[in-house]
Formats: sequence, structure tokens, C-alpha cells
Amino acid sequence: MVEPLPVEGNRKIAPWIRVSVASQRLTLIGADGQTIFKSSISTAARGVGEQINSLQTPRGWHQIRACIGAGVPENGVFVGRRFNGEVYTPERDQAAPNRDWILTRILWLSGLESGVNRLGQCDTMRRYIYIHGTPTRNVMGQLGSHGCIRMHNKPLMELFAQVITGTRVWITEE
Repeated sequence: MVEPLPVEGNRKIAPWIRVSVASQRLTLIGADGQTIFKSSISTAARGVGEQINSLQTPRGWHQIRACIGAGVPENGVFVGRRFNGEVYTPERDQAAPNRDWILTRILWLSGLESGVNRLGQCDTMRRYIYIHGTPTRNVMGQLGSHGCIRMHNKPLMELFAQVITGTRVWITEE
């Protein structure tokens, strides 16, 4: 399937991000269609879906609503989208073994398709769906999150440096 290109008026919007749930890959694509960056990811353990409280990864066109965490150290811990001053360690992980750690950077997503992933009971932003850092113990390349798109911290920092608020994100099952 050819991805719909992000276009506003007559101009292409680039770069843009493609998230493939099937291959568990995130790809940053330039205006010329060339791959700028790619990384293994982990999307929702419960698969895809848009409903609030579904714990699924939403599909369709989104944009980065906010880029959070510039200057935060690698493994910096976020609570409520704010760096709390802590840095993740294996010891902290052992003390909170069931915690869903949000680390290093957050790219907060907002849906662009009314009734699909925006507004009402399917609003990606109100579901607090992010691309965010995760401990290295979390395996990439397989389903595992609670709806967000998890990345290991070093690749996330590299991606974060190449995107801005408004960067388009296409999430597809393929």
C-alpha cells in the first residue's frame, strides 16, 4: 500500500513519521521519500484501536502536539509529562516492577481525523498517547505498551532532534 502523503494545499509536508504496527518499526521520511531515520519500537500489547481506555495504539494521521524533554538527561523520569528530577536505574525498577516508565523524551500525539482519532471517545491527545523512552529491559520489535509507542532512549533522542511540533505521524497496521 502506498502511504497517503502529508500535504497542505499544494505542498508536501516533510519530514513525516510512519509507524508500522505489523513490523514494529518507526521511520522518519523526508520530502524526497528517502528514509532519514528508522528504529524498532513497541506498540500496544492489545493491538490497535482508538477508543478511550482501550489501551490500544490509535491508527491514522496524527501530528506531534508537543516535544517534551529537551535537555533532560538520558533516562530522566517523567510523571504527568514533567521531568521529576529522577533518573531511572535498575534499582528503581526493582522497587517498582510494574511501573510503566516514561523516560528521556516525550512526543505527545494529537489526532488529525475527526471521529477517527480526534474528538469524542477516540481523541488521541486526551488519551495521552506518546512516542516516549522506555527502559532497555523492554523489548522492541514486539507488542508491549499500554497504547503509546515505546522506543529505547538513544534512538528516541536522535529522532527528537529531527522533528518539531506539527510533524505528521502516520500510524498503520501494515
